Amino acid sequence: MRQILCTLLCTLLCTTAAAAAALACTAYPAAAAVGPDYKGPPAAAPAATAAGRFHRAADAQAAAAAPPVRWWEGLNDPLLTWLVDEALAGSPTVREAQAKVRAARARLGESKTQLLPSGGAGAREANARLPDDILAGRSGAAKSLNLYNAGFDASWELDIFGGQRRAVEAAGAEAQAQQAALQDAQVQLAAEVGHAYVGLREAQTRLALAREAVELQRQVLDLTRQRQARGAAADGDIERVETDFEQAEAEVAPLAGQTDQFRDQLAVLTGREPGALDAELAAAVPVRGQVPAPPSATATGDPAALLRRRPDIRAAERRLAASTARIGQNVAEFFPKVSLVGDIGVSGADIGHGFGPGRFGAVGGPSLTWGVLNFPRIGAEVRAAKADRDAAAADYQAVVLSALQDAEGALSRFGAQRQRLAALARAEASATRAADITRRRYQAGTASLIDTLDAQRQQIQARQALAQGQAELTDDYVALQKSLGLGWGAPAPAAPTAR
Repeated sequence: MRQILCTLLCTLLCTTAAAAAALACTAYPAAAAVGPDYKGPPAAAPAATAAGRFHRAADAQAAAAAPPVRWWEGLNDPLLTWLVDEALAGSPTVREAQAKVRAARARLGESKTQLLPSGGAGAREANARLPDDILAGRSGAAKSLNLYNAGFDASWELDIFGGQRRAVEAAGAEAQAQQAALQDAQVQLAAEVGHAYVGLREAQTRLALAREAVELQRQVLDLTRQRQARGAAADGDIERVETDFEQAEAEVAPLAGQTDQFRDQLAVLTGREPGALDAELAAAVPVRGQVPAPPSATATGDPAALLRRRPDIRAAERRLAASTARIGQNVAEFFPKVSLVGDIGVSGADIGHGFGPGRFGAVGGPSLTWGVLNFPRIGAEVRAAKADRDAAAADYQAVVLSALQDAEGALSRFGAQRQRLAALARAEASATRAADITRRRYQAGTASLIDTLDAQRQQIQARQALAQGQAELTDDYVALQKSLGLGWGAPAPAAPTAR
């Protein structure tokens, strides 16, 4: 029995497929599809695309060479490189984006199945009780009857006007948009790790310098009290020095709290619980050079390369392609639908004897439906689809202009911060020379110890300002790499080693 049913099913599907293929070849030999064909995005920034470099590139001393994808390696900090790779491999944000890509690809596969025949199998048993008047005059007639039926059915809607193909086209573009969104999440994540790491190193540097400042203020306070005991300092001097000491001491606790916050942020960014990276991130680092410095030469490429590289721009372009395909998907509803349908089965009143090949039945043929009364609704859907396409085109242009503004602004800030850092370095060097001169004068007996300690305090303040300026420069460097859309093409890191 099972072999008979399988043979019948294969016969039905083969016959239906052959008829559909013959009809398809005559109905749409050119495989045309209704609706507009997508011909690429509109020219959103033609002047920038034609330009060979960014307007603000000179301010940042940036080169037009292609920038490195793994930009964080240019900071020459192995711990930062490890953190970024760990985040790209284990962040929940990236895993969420990856799941959305898989879901979009599954929906694309579902759309493609609409182009193929569909069918199913079924079996039923029914018991019928017949009225007495129907059985009148029949001796020995039973008042109830058992009916058994088993069969297969198949149908194939021919995509004559391309509505299903437009649906596949839209689903494919949406899957590509989700892939670009995943890459954009990687760009954002790498930049977040970079900002958090720079913030941590800046806080650690300033914390060490703040503790030095507290110790110096303590020495000044002790010397001032000794002078007061000798009658060489007034009560007002004590109050002023104590105020300076308390203010210096008040700077320590917030900086210690900031280091904890940055450690927790980095742990979460890598997919770990807060506190999980305290041992790795608490390693002692010399005060000078604790904040990683960007490379002396910064490559940015040109605006045209930026528009091709940034994932958010490609995501917007793919959404535009999907919305264009949906217009044709809706326009196809204006046309009739042609399907090939078939059904085969066997039936009988006795499952043991009468349920055999002699009870075989089959039916098949073309089917045509045309929802002419739905034209007003279809027209509204087409207009809505066109409006969605126009909105997607405007969104694409907005994303392009925003990306260019982002890159130009990042270049401008990076260049200005370079100049500011140079001035801060000169100020720190001047404060260091002043402290050295005062110390030599103290050793020669021409300057007091308080003057010497005060010069050292000013030197520490200059160092704090320099460390903050260095952190801001590196922060601006990270923001520049993010604006260039870098970080999504990084290869998967190797298995992490014990640290």
